[in-house]
Formats: sequence, C-alpha cells, structure tokens
Amino acid sequence: MNTSKVPYYLQKVIQSRFELEFKQNNIRLPDFRPEELEQSELAGFILENRLSFFDVVVLFLALIPHIDPGFFGPVIAAYLPNGGDFPEFGGVKGKNHRGILPTGETALYILAGKDIQKRMEVARIFDEEHLFARKNVLYLDHVNHGEPKMSGRLVMDEEYVDLFTTGKISKPRLNSDFPAERITTGLEWNDLVLQEKTMDEIKEIEIWLKHNDTLLNNWGMKGKIKPGFRVLFHGPAGTGKTMTACLLGKYTNRDVYRIDLSMVVSKYIGETEKNLSRLFDKAANKDWILFFDEADSIFGKRTNVRDAHDKYANQEVSYLLQRIESHAGLVILASNLKSNIDASFTRRFNSMVEFENPGVAERLLLWKNYLPENVKLDKKISLREVAQKYDLTGANIVNAIHYAGLKTLENQSTTISRNDLMSGIQKEYQKEGKMIRLT
Repeated sequence: MNTSKVPYYLQKVIQSRFELEFKQNNIRLPDFRPEELEQSELAGFILENRLSFFDVVVLFLALIPHIDPGFFGPVIAAYLPNGGDFPEFGGVKGKNHRGILPTGETALYILAGKDIQKRMEVARIFDEEHLFARKNVLYLDHVNHGEPKMSGRLVMDEEYVDLFTTGKISKPRLNSDFPAERITTGLEWNDLVLQEKTMDEIKEIEIWLKHNDTLLNNWGMKGKIKPGFRVLFHGPAGTGKTMTACLLGKYTNRDVYRIDLSMVVSKYIGETEKNLSRLFDKAANKDWILFFDEADSIFGKRTNVRDAHDKYANQEVSYLLQRIESHAGLVILASNLKSNIDASFTRRFNSMVEFENPGVAERLLLWKNYLPENVKLDKKISLREVAQKYDLTGANIVNAIHYAGLKTLENQSTTISRNDLMSGIQKEYQKEGKMIRLT
C-alpha cells in the first residue's frame, strides 16, 4: 500500500509547528490532499469518511510507528540539537519499541501548540462520538490514576494497521486481549439434521442477518428498534448448536467467534467486566457472530446477596446484559438447559431456539449422512434398526462412526463390522454414564 507519503507529510506538519514555536516564523500548517496517497486503502478511508485536517494528522500519528519506528527522533533533534526535556511534545517509550510512541499530548501540541481553545477542539477527536471511536479505529491508552488523559499512548487498532499497510485485514487470534477464536465448518445446511420447528426458527435468524441493515437504514427504523439480535440456543450437548452458528456465518459471509469463557471470567473484582469490554469493543461495527458456548457459567441466574462476592457477581451479570443489549450484531448464547439462564436475559432474547435430541427419523438420516460413501457396512447391520434402538445425538453418531472407522482401518478392511460399530455405540453410552445392552 502507498503509505510512503505519510512520513513526508507528517514531518512537514511537525516542522511547521516547530518553526512557529521555536523561531516565531509566520508559517501555517500545510494542507493535505488525499490524492497524494494515490489509490490506496488509506486514501479511500480518508475520502469516504471525509476526514478533517485534524483527523488526518491524528490518524497519521497513530500509524507512523508502524511505518517508520524511528520517525520522531531525527525530527525533534533538528530543533533540539543538544537534547533536553520536551514535555509539551508528549510521547512515551514502549516495552519493546525503542522509538518514541505518540500520545494525545503529541497530537495537541502538533495541531494546536499552546492555544488552549484549539487544544480543546483537537481533544474532541478522542470523544466517544467521534468516527475514530465509533469505528474503533484508534484510541488513547489508559493511564495511571491521576495522570492526564491526554498522556495516554495513541493506539491504532491492529485491523486498521493491517488495512492501511497491507491492504487487507488479518483475522484476530485468541489471546488474553481477545478471548475468542474463529470457528468454521466444511459442512452444508443439508448435513444439519434438526427438527422442522427448530430449522424454521434458524431460518428466521438467517433472514435477520440478510435484511436487518435494509430495515434499519432504508426503511428508517434505526432508533425505533433495538440494535442487534440476541438468541438463546438451548438443548442437550451434541445436538448441533455450534454447527448451526458456523453455518449461519458461512451462508451470510460472516465470521463466527466462539468466546472462551475461561479467559473471560476472573476471580478478581472488575476483571471480568474489563475482559468483556475489550471483546465487545473489538466486535463493534463488525459483521461478526459472537457465540457464547456453555453460557451458564457467566449468564447464569443471579444469587441473593450474602457477601461481597455475590454482589460483584451480580454486577457482572448486569454489565453483560447492558453490553449485549447495546451490541449491534448477532449474539448467540448456548446452554444445555434453558432454566440455567438468568430470567433477565431470557426476557430480552429476540429468539429462543430449542435443540432437541433427534428422533428415529433424524437419527437414521444422521447415520446415512455421516457414514463414508466409499466404505461398506457389514450385511448384519441395519441402520434403521440401529436408529430405532439407540438414542444418540449427532455428535454421538459421529464419534461412533469415527471409532468404528479407525478399527476398520486397523484391521485392513473396507467393511465396517457390526461388532466395531456396536462397540463405538457402547463407548458413547459409557461416556455419559448410561448402561446399554447390545443386541
């Protein structure tokens, strides 16, 4: 991407400020023309969002450490050849980065010098209502209690760094700052075997994903209905809840992120809210589907307040409720039991979808769908009889076929024996603590 003009332009702006401050030269800060960047994602972003001169300079300040790590040193040294402290310019040192990282104070000084009125105008760029905050482009890092807010490091979101420097956005990876992983499936809707009522409710979610933007914007419903769509998937494990979330993403071209609740929930007061805040801030203005699997651990029923722990646990639930209600995308909570979820959540769901254990007809279809086409079955095996006798979920059936398939390969055979298939079924019953009599 053509970002080579960014250091050149930013240097001219900073030098103009230094000329004004140090030499009292009557010089004005240079204008910026997006066409100087030629055709690039950066130029397109500036033009599409009609960024002001102030906006462009702040954007470039946040981007410059990723383009030219040693940019600030020589520019400052030209005006302070003997070194010395320059607190007005701001800037901090990073843990690994050896150059100067710009702060909010850096932006204030470059754009407004010591003009208090103009500094207040520049500071509005970091308000929550500004485009940069609404689109999660850049922000000021948190500072220690009592320190000026503007001394916070100027941070550009990694996705925009990627977009402006490489032309494409990389997918976020599971880490302590982003407790979610992207999940996908190679399966199709035909592979998902659900009760007809459940499938109809899934189609309603797909309709929302396809047409909600048109309803809000073209039909003028924005502000009249709540943003986002909140769904509860409830039912026994292995009945297709995760697979359904993946297929919704696949067929509406959306990324699905499964939240790792073990990385979200913290025993330390306030940390759970911080972890969730980072997650929802990252997901804002994205077409992602957020999937909270085994959501009972964090969305469970609130308790009577007996001690400080109960009080803060209830505060976590309240905070979650607030963030989910204000999130503009699709949020799916999955639970084995609907009754485990706090009633304050269930009242606010747009849809509650029950995933029941498959019946005989569904089990037969699952067996036919998942058995490999190029492998024979022992003539003693009747799939219809197996489907009638053994109450298994889709996940159980896949596991049983997996076990029998490995046994077949080990025996250097191309035919799945009845004994191997029955052993696979028996293992699934045993895992759930159930007794089975094979016949």
